[in-house]
Formats: sequence, structure tokens, C-alpha cells
Amino acid sequence: MNRALAATLGRHKRELPPAAALVAVLLAVLMAAPSFFGASNLRDLALNNASVLIVALGMTLVILVGEIDISVGSQFAVCSVVAGLLSKAGMPIALVPVVVLLVGAAMGAVNGFLVGLLGLPSIIVTLAMLVAWRDALRWATEGAWVQDLPDDFQWFGLAPAAAQTLIVVAAIVVLVLGGWALRNLQVGRSLYAVGSDEEAARLAGIEPRRVVFGVFTVTGALVGLAAVLNAVRFNAVPSNAGLGLELTAVAAVVVGGTAITGGRGTVLGTLIGVLLLGTIGTAMTYVGISPFWAKAIQGLIILAALVADAALARFERHGSVLGRRAVAAR
Repeated sequence: MNRALAATLGRHKRELPPAAALVAVLLAVLMAAPSFFGASNLRDLALNNASVLIVALGMTLVILVGEIDISVGSQFAVCSVVAGLLSKAGMPIALVPVVVLLVGAAMGAVNGFLVGLLGLPSIIVTLAMLVAWRDALRWATEGAWVQDLPDDFQWFGLAPAAAQTLIVVAAIVVLVLGGWALRNLQVGRSLYAVGSDEEAARLAGIEPRRVVFGVFTVTGALVGLAAVLNAVRFNAVPSNAGLGLELTAVAAVVVGGTAITGGRGTVLGTLIGVLLLGTIGTAMTYVGISPFWAKAIQGLIILAALVADAALARFERHGSVLGRRAVAAR
């Protein structure tokens, strides 16, 4: 039993620090503001973070292959507005998510083509697309919100309780499927290979350019899904939706233990990161701290996670060197 526990802890050593931090935050909030754990607040937390989790899962895939995508917030805004416009145009509600997923996948494919197939730096490409999509949307809508949405669009035309359950379940399904694919499918394992050593992955028969293209495309589709699940919660779609979402997604992934350099990380860690950041933001309001500090705290958490990741990587390299020396001494 002790060996099994040690093996489990060893496999998840990157997720242990954020998990411990999450437990500490929850205990502190429990003592300072027990009302935080009321049913209505927990429901709102789940709904507010369901879309964030889906976007963060896409960001996990991107970072695993050693890239970054800071255009997800702009993609989210475009997909949200498209969803609202399609519903107002009379498209059946069952088809709206399908079309929006395709729109998101198309925007992701643009990033994938420029980064994966042309070899351009992802930070530059996605920074450019962040501005391009956001400004194009502002020009197309003139900053106006999509209002007077049809009744069958809000909550998918279902009772609010049923639709809320559907949204949370959808996020959980994406989480479970993503984790299963990364562990059990060849395409999932290829992400780790490309992120760890692109040249070694190529020698093993993996085409890194195609993997990167596919990852950005899938991430765009996940952004589309997240946008639809978020848009149906309200009776209007803002043209500036998704502001700051890229920071939140990157923060959740890095805080959850995924190495920013690629090749290491899990969707479990991303879930913990989303829960930690989501809990801190809401808990600050309950304990009387200004929510304007939320972004600053996110930045500090990202910095702490990067420092911890660098320290862990150095420790692992040091341990590997000592191990080789011990074998050589024998």
C-alpha cells in the first residue's frame, strides 16, 4: 500500500503544490466566510468556471507541445457574437453549437497554419490574432451587443436548472475525454513527445508540424464550445466577451503544474488550477478584499508557479545526474 501511495504521489508530484494551496484557501475561507459554501454560490462558481475550464483544457494541449495561444479571448468573443447572431437569424438551436465550433476551429486552424506549418513563433502569431480578431469584431459590430436573443437560445430553451446541469456536465465530459485521450491514444502521447523533444519525436515517426496544427485547431473548437455554453446563460451577448480570458487560461494551466516549456502536465492539474484561481477570485469578495486585486494575484501566482517549475526541473536534472554517477560507480 505504501509503495502504491508513493508511486501515485510520484506520478502527480506536479499537481500536489496547487492542490495543497487549494485546500489551504478553502480552509481559510471556511473559517473567515462560511457563507461562501452556500449552494447558490457553489452553483455560480461551477457555472462561471465551466467555460474557463474548457478553454484552459485547450490551452493545456497548446502548452504541452511547447507553444502558447494568447488569442483565445478574442476567439471567444467572436464565437459568442456569432452564436448570438445565428440564434437571432432563426437557426435551430441544435445547429448553433455545431456552427460555432466550426468557426472556432477555423480560427484555431489559422494559428495552427502559421505556427505549425509555417514555423512562425506562436507568441507573435497569437498576439497578432488577438488584436486582429478583437478589432475586426469591434468594426463589424461597432461595439454594440447582440441583444433581444430568442427565448430558445437562453439556457438552450430548457429549464434553468436543467441547462445549468448540462453546462457543468459538458465541461466535465470534455475534461474526462481529454485526460483519457492524453493517456491512452497515440495522438495524445504524441503531444508529450513533441513538447519534450521535437527532433526525437520526428525520428519516432511523429510529424510535429501536423501535431501543432491539430492542437491549435482543436483548441479553437474548444473555445467555440466554451463560448456557446457561456452565451446561453444571458439574454445578451457582449461584443467584448472574453477580455482577460487568455491570462486566466494560461494561469490555470501553469499553476496546475504544466511546464511552460512543454512536454509535462495533466488535465487534472489544469482542473486544480481553474478551481484555485476561481475560488480565490470569488473568495476575495466574501472576505472583503477588493476584486481589483484579482488580476494582480493571478500574476503573482503565475510567477510563483514558474519559479516552482524551474526549481523542480533543476531538482529532477540534479537527481538524474546523481543517478547516472551512482550507476557508473558500480
